[in-house]
Amino acid sequence: MEAIAHLRYARISPRKVKIVVDLIRGKDVNTAAAILTHTPNAASELVSKLLKSAISNAEANHNMNVDKLFVSKVFACPGPILKRIQPRAHGRAFRINKRTSHITIAVAEKE
Repeated sequence: MEAIAHLRYARISPRKVKIVVDLIRGKDVNTAAAILTHTPNAASELVSKLLKSAISNAEANHNMNVDKLFVSKVFACPGPILKRIQPRAHGRAFRINKRTSHITIAVAEKE
């Protein structure tokens, strides 16, 4: 049994999120929370909030023991891209892609 938390349409590139997400995969939740608080990336704050949400989902909805939880699955998928235009020389236009992410964390109990 797993407790899952999703963050949809986060305004950060999935490439940046995957760097942080790879740090906590397979770790117990206390270690993962400690890693996220001491990681100086913009994505670590979003992933930390999402981890707390997954822990509370496990506790409230599935009656899991918080001390036995670990991060079983965590991944970041690309969301829709916001396409913007920046003017350039000689009347040209330069596209700016503002990327979004869908982040998912699942926690499970160790046997």
